[in-house]
Amino acid sequence: MTGLPRYAIYFAAGPTSPLSRFGAELLGYDAYSGDEVAFPQGALQVAPDWRDVTADPRKYGFHGTLKAPMALVSGKTEAELTAACATFARKARPRPVIQPVVDAISGFIAVIPAEPIEALQQLAADCVRELDVFRPALTAEDRARRKPEKLSERQRDYLDRWGYPYVMEEFRFHMTLTGRLDAERRGPILEMLRTRFAALGIETLEIDRITLFRQDDAKARFRIIGEWMLAA
Repeated sequence: MTGLPRYAIYFAAGPTSPLSRFGAELLGYDAYSGDEVAFPQGALQVAPDWRDVTADPRKYGFHGTLKAPMALVSGKTEAELTAACATFARKARPRPVIQPVVDAISGFIAVIPAEPIEALQQLAADCVRELDVFRPALTAEDRARRKPEKLSERQRDYLDRWGYPYVMEEFRFHMTLTGRLDAERRGPILEMLRTRFAALGIETLEIDRITLFRQDDAKARFRIIGEWMLAA
């Protein structure tokens, strides 16, 4: 990993949103306030090692990635990135609306769209393209860390072009709730998370904002430093 602090453009549902509270409680961390949050007892009953189960996503806070974490290229500043996010948000575009469900994706559990939404794919692609001027070139070390030998040819091309393999057609929106779990553990945890999510009564979710997260150093968690509503 090169360059700190790092920044990421994510979707987060807002500091008072029931969805944000749901994610913060399960991860044990609120990226809006930077505070630790007590785990729900239901999670600890299903998995007494819940802190370990959620260790990876806790570092990033509850979010859906639009543009992956990056340092700033030489010559660019945080103030300029903040201004660019504001400009991006002011451009009129369709606000994606998804039907959120809790499901397994690539071995971990997340809130994901029940079906692909073209407007969401386009929003993420626009973020990647329009804010890429702030990203430094991928180093050999960072490229190796992505294990390109395990990626498809298209994913390797995207890694080299955009610094991240899961963009454009490879993008899958997800708001992560756990680390990777083997199939045997995944079942009971998935059932518990689906039950808790169903209690929120969220039938649709509008992706109505972009949120800027910052990680100050390698041991720090990401924290929200800016949020902009998307122009309809």
